[in-house]
Amino acid sequence: MNYENILTTTEKGITTITINRPSKLNALNKATINELHNAFKAADEAAETKVIIITGSGEKAFVAGADISEFADFSVENGGKLAAEGQALLFDFVENLSTPVIAAVNGFALGGGLELAMSAHFRVASDNAKMGLPEVSLGVIPGYGGTQRLPQLIGKGRAMEMVMTAGMIDANKALSYGLVNHVVAPEELITLAEKIANKIMRNSSVAISKAIKAVNANFEDGVNGFNVEVEQFGACFGTEDFKEGTTAFLEKRKADFPGK
Repeated sequence: MNYENILTTTEKGITTITINRPSKLNALNKATINELHNAFKAADEAAETKVIIITGSGEKAFVAGADISEFADFSVENGGKLAAEGQALLFDFVENLSTPVIAAVNGFALGGGLELAMSAHFRVASDNAKMGLPEVSLGVIPGYGGTQRLPQLIGKGRAMEMVMTAGMIDANKALSYGLVNHVVAPEELITLAEKIANKIMRNSSVAISKAIKAVNANFEDGVNGFNVEVEQFGACFGTEDFKEGTTAFLEKRKADFPGK
């Protein structure tokens, strides 16, 4: 599929999705959100894709925010619809993909950009990255899940401070907060993400998809995560990957998971 605002490549089990609007610091507009949805959906459904990496073009920005010009004159109704549709189409969609998603945060990840990074299953960052939710400086609040995912990742107090001050934190502070897992030089960022992806791909893709469901369940209102874990654990016993993994262990050889 051809895209106007993003680039996609698939090689050796890794699909890399790159937001490619450098003149706009990769800001998210409606068209880009739609293209990202389609690209993530296609990668998740592709048998050859085992891990997805999401990043931004260039070294200045992962995503510098939403395209404010698109909603500056919105009504209350339009604003609510913007948030609801965006969350369903991209941010919640990414969080609940069965394929692991790594956000490789290069440069600015602000507003919708940080919200996109937080919807990934985990994040790595370049040492020049800056992250923040500046929405209150515009008279609005984060609307793509930022008020929910940021406290889950770094705690209520730190999240409140970041949201209320509209300030940015650097990569090392993000690392100390637990917002990102690793920080490296910009030229090493994608290499690191691919290295982690390759470690992931050694394991059962079926088991990983079930682990994602179990972990995410802990953050869903009204859902007992322990019950979901029991359910997904039991379901693993009916998979070919479980048979191969246990057989390989007993035979003292490396498992060759069929992904079924």
